[in-house]
Amino acid sequence: MAETERCTGSTGAGRLAKARQFLLAAETITTVIDDQEIADAFVTLCVHAGIAAADVICCARLGVHHAGENHNEAVTLLASADRSAAKHLEALLDMKTRSGYSPVLTSAADQERAGLAAAALVTIALSS
Repeated sequence: MAETERCTGSTGAGRLAKARQFLLAAETITTVIDDQEIADAFVTLCVHAGIAAADVICCARLGVHHAGENHNEAVTLLASADRSAAKHLEALLDMKTRSGYSPVLTSAADQERAGLAAAALVTIALSS
């Protein structure tokens, strides 16, 4: 069973603010820096935007959000609220370790996929 925490009134609003901040930062850097210079930072920001947005979706629809270390449990919890959103989160989490810890830069395809997934999750969170 997934580790969860109950959402308070400020949880959803706070996590939504974080999701929007991370996504805005990711979008901003793509307009000022060559994508390969900061590829991994861009993807990492997208991952964090997606995680925060997933918390918002779970708070709004389930009253709890994921609080553990197991990413698979986070995806499963989100799937119980929104299957489409869970697929976006899964895609982002698949890139998390590679973008944050691998010596190999993320590809342009991964960057595009991360940007689209993060934007989709934030959009769903905004409408939740």
